[in-house]
Amino acid sequence: MTEKMAFDFEQEWERSGFIPVAAHDSYLINLAAREEQILQRSIEAFTAELNRVTALGIAYLITHPGAHRGLGIRAGVERYVENLDLAMSKAHSSGVTVLVETTAGQGTCIGSTFEEIASILDRSRYGDRMGVCFDTCHSFVAGYDIRTPATYQETFSRFEQIVGLDRLRFFHLNDSKGSLGSRLDRHEHIGKGAIGLEGFRMLLNDPRFLEHPMVLETPKGEDLQNDRRNLRVLRSLLEA
Repeated sequence: MTEKMAFDFEQEWERSGFIPVAAHDSYLINLAAREEQILQRSIEAFTAELNRVTALGIAYLITHPGAHRGLGIRAGVERYVENLDLAMSKAHSSGVTVLVETTAGQGTCIGSTFEEIASILDRSRYGDRMGVCFDTCHSFVAGYDIRTPATYQETFSRFEQIVGLDRLRFFHLNDSKGSLGSRLDRHEHIGKGAIGLEGFRMLLNDPRFLEHPMVLETPKGEDLQNDRRNLRVLRSLLEA
């Protein structure tokens, strides 16, 4: 990244009114990998990601916890935290908050349960610089239901008890092609998937989350019309 690129980004960000911004690290990064070559490349890449968001002045870096590749969940979490801490110690990024994203639990990926997320935050030496990005699709297919008032309340009560709502900083808003607990990581347009509109209505009007940044990761098109339609749907759910 050049100085001009950083300057151009700052200019565009200023023109937008400095709306909340988060960066997402590369999906190729796997800090829980058992293969040494992949692991070393992942540490270097995540360190570079941290330095880039620092240079751009972005407060949040969102990351998937990676895949244990047969080591098992417990060993995978331990390996992930060890290498996350190593990357954070190497980077010049004290002002960046790393947000661990809830995952769908496909294959050997870690981070699909609130217990796994809590373990990562609690084990890290940099836990005070970490938080959570809640992905609605991922959490739904991992088994956390938000479709009815009762299940919505249960899901976020469990999150509060296990992780803590103070650690929740950001949302990815995606409906789901997969059913509850299916572990199928396939995003769908808002209201067109298995979650449906009511779950998003409750989330958008939850007073605990009114100031939380929320972004779409729904299917894209070249002209951004899909995003505009999804935003219109979400805005129609807001209560006065």
